[in-house]
Amino acid sequence: MNIAVLGAGSVGGTLGRLWAAKGHSVTFGVPDPSGDKVKKVLKDLNGARATNNREAAASADVIALCTPWPVAQDAVQSAGDLTGKILIDATNPLANDLSGLVVGLTTSAAEQVQGWAPRAKVVKAFNTIGAIDYGNAHFGSLRADGFYCGDDAAAKAAVKQLIGDTDLEPVDVGPLRNARLLEPLAMLWIDLAVNQRLGTNHGFKLLRR
Repeated sequence: MNIAVLGAGSVGGTLGRLWAAKGHSVTFGVPDPSGDKVKKVLKDLNGARATNNREAAASADVIALCTPWPVAQDAVQSAGDLTGKILIDATNPLANDLSGLVVGLTTSAAEQVQGWAPRAKVVKAFNTIGAIDYGNAHFGSLRADGFYCGDDAAAKAAVKQLIGDTDLEPVDVGPLRNARLLEPLAMLWIDLAVNQRLGTNHGFKLLRR
């Protein structure tokens, strides 16, 4: 797939690296394509490049929104016309002090993203486990789940493949409004990691029989 990754921090940089290793074409959309941070990310990625958000999104089939929440709206709107494109929302609307979510329960960050890009096919994914566990999601004999939700079946099928490419077990949890449930789950992961001092070496698993 041709993928535009908006943001080159821990989430965007890690996803871009893993997807490039699986043969996907990756372009980063960032405010400063020639900055040291981006150069560091690109150094080990054969064929990946960086440009502004609009140019990155223009030729992409899939756009992954991997920015901090305070700049997410600007990132989406600066990406231009996203009609028909798959837009993965990997954000979490965190308070600055990580004490909770600034959006939640009656709506979600993902639904706000859909409002900013109404003609895109938004899928929530990659938000319920730390980026450090992407590509390293096995915990003993179990593989951590990568939960995702959205309203377009074809878009979700494409995102399912991209989740699998990061070693997570893809688990479809329904329509986009269920991001209202995934984002608090992400807050639980963060609280366990930071406030309960479990560190980042944990994930969630849906068990069925």
